[in-house]
Amino acid sequence: MSGCAEVADNGAAISVTGITRDFDAGGQVLRVLHGIDLDVTAGQLTYLVGESGSGKTTLISIIAGILYPTEGCVRVFGTDIYSLSDRKLVEFRLTTIGFIFQQYNLIPTIDAASNAAVPLIAQGMDRLEATDRAHAMLERLNIGDQARKLPNQLSGGQMQRVAIARALVHEPRLVVCDEPTAALDAKSGRRVMDLLRDVAVASDRSVIIVTHDNRIFDLADRILVMEDGRITHDGTEVPTLER
Repeated sequence: MSGCAEVADNGAAISVTGITRDFDAGGQVLRVLHGIDLDVTAGQLTYLVGESGSGKTTLISIIAGILYPTEGCVRVFGTDIYSLSDRKLVEFRLTTIGFIFQQYNLIPTIDAASNAAVPLIAQGMDRLEATDRAHAMLERLNIGDQARKLPNQLSGGQMQRVAIARALVHEPRLVVCDEPTAALDAKSGRRVMDLLRDVAVASDRSVIIVTHDNRIFDLADRILVMEDGRITHDGTEVPTLER
């Protein structure tokens, strides 16, 4: 995998250069990203949209340090993340990146507040303080009364909000979201997006959202459309897409 050694740092919050990603499909190489170049400015809410299978989740997983690219350079706030050792990359993600998974990825044996507190506890914060902060974030998402329930006692929308709280509780500089409003009704979705927008407009932070939810397109500062592993549209207008 080539990295950032030959690529100048342009000062963008997130800088992606020449990113490809290949997967093994039954002994054949399947290329799902084709030389993606993308710069994301801090202080903006950026949407990534497109049909299923277009490469959106693969791209944000690479940006978030979860999935290694086959080739290319990824800088997050000036750090060449794939030049880091595995341990340093985990530490960087823990302090700098919040990822909202579409499938929630909650720990089934601990309650909602403890799930939301996981990043803080992993950083070494006292468990009681971490849980108190997590509870406060759940309150902001209007589910503070669900803090002591296990994930299997929550609705899909409530689990989604716990996952969002977990991604935001440690105040990461980069928040990456995969369909954060998919399981939410219109009112809850707008509440979540208001919170994400509050995070995004900070001058030292950035938020990237994969979404098909046309109810929230009006909140974006920038909309990128992906087709077949390439970015085909970059603007502020809302493209016509099926939900």
